[in-house]
Formats: sequence, structure tokens, C-alpha cells
Amino acid sequence: MSTSTVSHVLNDTRNVEPSTRAKVMAAIEETGYRQDAVARAMRRARTDSIGLVISDAGEPAFAEMVHGVEHAAAARGLTLILANSAEDPVREERAVNTLLSRRVDGLIIARCAESSATVSSRLEPEAPRPVVLLDRVFDNSPHDQVGADNRDSMRRLVEHLQAAGHRRFLLVAGDQRVPTLVERFRGFRDAIPDADLPQQVVVDAVDIAEVRQAVATALQQQRASCVIAASTPLAVAALECLRDAGLATPDQIAFAAFDGFSHSDLFRPTITTVRQPAFEMGAAAVSLLIDRLAAPDASPRTLRLNQTLELRESTENYEPRAS
Repeated sequence: MSTSTVSHVLNDTRNVEPSTRAKVMAAIEETGYRQDAVARAMRRARTDSIGLVISDAGEPAFAEMVHGVEHAAAARGLTLILANSAEDPVREERAVNTLLSRRVDGLIIARCAESSATVSSRLEPEAPRPVVLLDRVFDNSPHDQVGADNRDSMRRLVEHLQAAGHRRFLLVAGDQRVPTLVERFRGFRDAIPDADLPQQVVVDAVDIAEVRQAVATALQQQRASCVIAASTPLAVAALECLRDAGLATPDQIAFAAFDGFSHSDLFRPTITTVRQPAFEMGAAAVSLLIDRLAAPDASPRTLRLNQTLELRESTENYEPRAS
């Protein structure tokens, strides 16, 4: 039996007669042979691996994106190497450098809010490894990217709440260095008439402790009829403030959030949520990366997946009261 036949069986590079394939596999099993993955990768200039850098693996939406990436990668025979930057630009830079040094075939990244210039330079389009941006997408990006329809979804949510009688909102908008949160804030502004702007309060603090303080102050000073939190961590902070202020949802104030919580059906009242197609976004990022590997000179693409407005008790049972 020739070495080329064995190679074709191991690498699945040519059809081999079933009886011959069976003999090769039996010999491999008997001898305990294992391929040298490093040597194979050097010969093929491919490692059959992709890197994923996520900005906060603890958030439910990001966790689902990881699952989507892993599922799509596994279906294509690719190994996923995962890193969590935890919104730390130093950790992000280290993760990108490490993944590239491991010669991953491509990189998917949800960039942190203060992503460094060094990371930007490593991700230039002429870099040797293709890059797909996940969740946090940018105008005129030179990279393929996939995100959600954040602006339109926020607009639809606010318009629904306005139809229910809400006019005074407290928007917990969060860090406006994060593209996703910027888009959601813009969607909020899209839905608010200019005449109603003075009645709205927007909390755009970065530090979560500052967010809690600003929300608590706003609840004391303004009679908002509805609170909207633009992410899960912001929702946690806002709900703590509502509890501390003794405000019952939805009887005294309505509440809605983006991204949501795991096992959200256990909350009482159940919470109105704009839900990202997070798993699908992760899978789409892998598809974009595979397409880029096949056609490195193609124009970059940006995909926007639709979010789902899940209406629940925290807004739907609210009855507007006279001022």
C-alpha cells in the first residue's frame, strides 16, 4: 500500500476504494498512529481553526453568540479558540496577538469599547488573516461584519410604548463608545418628537456604579412612566434602582430591556425584551469568514439581523395615570 494512498485516506483528498480505506483505517488503529497537526498545518498553510475574541462572555447575548460560532465552526470541521477581553483593551490586544501567533485561519472579534490602535493595526484588511466583526459594527468598515438592527428595534419598542400612553421615558443608554449602544440611543431619538425631548432622561454613564447613581437620582427627580435599559447589565442596575426606590413594575412604572436574561420566564413580572438573534449572529459570522477565505478580494459585507420584540407583563399591564 503506497504512502500516497494513506495520505489520501487521512486527508480525504481523493476517492479511495472502500476496501482499501478499511485496510488503511485498520492499520492506523492497530499502530496507534496520530497525525502531526502542526506539520499538516504547515504543509497546507491552514490550521482548520478560527479565533473568537468576545468582549464580555458573561453576558447572555454574547454567550449565545459563542454557541452560534462554535456550532457553525464544528459543522465545517473547524476548531474554535475562544478568548474573553472582558472589555479590557490590554486583554483584547493580548488575545488578538496570541490567536494570530497560533496561525488561526481567521478571526472573529467583538471589539471592546476602548479597543487599542495596536489592535486596529493588526486587523487591517491587508493583514494575513481575515477578520469578521461581530455585534459591534462600524460605518464604512473595511471588514465583513454582522450585527443586529439595533436602531430600528429601539424605535419600534418606543413607538409601541408611546401607543400604550407613555410620554416620559428614562433611557439607561450606557457607554456611548460602544457602537451597539450608540445605535440603540439613536433609535430612541428617532421615535421621540422634538417637543417631547425635554421630558426624557438619558443615562449614558460608563461605570456601572455611576449608572446606578444616575438612575436613582433620575427616579427621585422625574416621574418617568417607563424605564428602558439598553443591555442586560444596564437592566440589572436599573431594576436594582427600581427596587430600592420602592417602585412596583408595572403598576407604578413600566420597564423594558434589550438582550434579556437567561430563564426570563422565571421573573415576576415577566420582562418585555428586545431579543437579539445572538446564536444566528455567531453562525453568520462564521459564514462570512468562510466566504472571505474563499474570496479574499471580494467587497466587505455587513449583515444586519432582525431582533424580536417580546412583549410581556412589565409593560403590557401598565395603565397610564393622570399627572
